[in-house]
Amino acid sequence: MTVFRLSPELIFPPPELADPSGLLAVGGDLSTARLLLAYQEGIFPWYSAGEPILWWSPDPRMVLYPEDIHLSRSLRKEMNRSSYRVTLNTAFSEVIRACARVPRQGQDGTWITEEMERAYVRLHRAGHAHSVEVWQEENLIGGLYGVGMGRCFFGESMFHERPNTSKIALVYLLAHFSALGGELVDCQQNTPLLASLGAREIPRVDFLHQMREAVAGPSVLTGEPRVFTVGEPV
Repeated sequence: MTVFRLSPELIFPPPELADPSGLLAVGGDLSTARLLLAYQEGIFPWYSAGEPILWWSPDPRMVLYPEDIHLSRSLRKEMNRSSYRVTLNTAFSEVIRACARVPRQGQDGTWITEEMERAYVRLHRAGHAHSVEVWQEENLIGGLYGVGMGRCFFGESMFHERPNTSKIALVYLLAHFSALGGELVDCQQNTPLLASLGAREIPRVDFLHQMREAVAGPSVLTGEPRVFTVGEPV
């Protein structure tokens, strides 16, 4: 399989041409226009500091349908803690910074480089990237961020500093997203945490078909801040 080198032109090769690892292309930039085009094609950037920008479209693809969410007994208990506060789009920069610094099992360093952080903050300011925050008093203790397009949410990263708080962020996002007509959450790759919540792998061809239908039309998520009611949302 050939890994394509991108030119300054805003174009990607078909995602079906990715190599067996999911790597499709190298190079390009992280402009808002290129990132939005990538997500529309089922492609995302993932690379480490010192590497060129790498673009991926793995097969299979991990997805989570809102109706498949699974809540364990311990998670339900944590979600009913009155000391927690959950918000949407109130601290995007803080969330992506926390995701970048949290240690990851099996990873040396972070793939959320300063360049990536700046790019997604620009996406957030343009109304395309969103964050969910979990607070204990004034302390940010969990959250996630990703990109919303149409009825699809492309999850990028999560973090927690208390047990289950990244899961809590995802559950609140799913409840809000589903109520607005959201249909599909792209989780990119398989992790035990996502699988425990009901996410599953599907063939890339199925993902691309569902995703392309879901991104059509206006985004159901907006950049407006929101404070959720504490308690079990689903």
